[in-house]
Amino acid sequence: MDCALGLGADVCAVLRLSGPLKKQYAQEHGLNFQRLLDASTYKEAYRRDMICWGEEKRQADPGFFCRKIVEGVSQPIWLVSDTRRVSDIQWFQETYGASTQTVRVVALEQTRQQRGWVFTPGVDDGESECGLDNFGSFDWVIENHGDEQHLEEQLENLIEFIHSRL
Repeated sequence: MDCALGLGADVCAVLRLSGPLKKQYAQEHGLNFQRLLDASTYKEAYRRDMICWGEEKRQADPGFFCRKIVEGVSQPIWLVSDTRRVSDIQWFQETYGASTQTVRVVALEQTRQQRGWVFTPGVDDGESECGLDNFGSFDWVIENHGDEQHLEEQLENLIEFIHSRL
């Protein structure tokens, strides 16, 4: 996946913590890995159990999935698109120090509902969805409430910062 920050794939990689989680879960449970990657009823049928399974893996080794996604990555900039737990952020900060920047994307609940999101009790109020709600301070907070111009301005500021660090 291209970085979408105005940087080429040779400079920026998009990494997903859910990728190795879903791959390992699919292998251990005889499921279709590709179908677990999309927003489908197939994934939703296994979502709660997959979250519990992932939590067990993280409790045994908090850096398990973080190490998996960075294996063999050569680009100097990594965008981890689905960090959801304090332990994930801590792993990157402890491993890569000051070069780690945290970005939180927020959207109003009403905006999310307009985009098709439906609250699922026991899932959408769990750590996998809310684990960073009280994380202290993020380096960047991007508001994605539906105002495209405002979103674009915020992203331009972030991209300028990234370019300044190259």
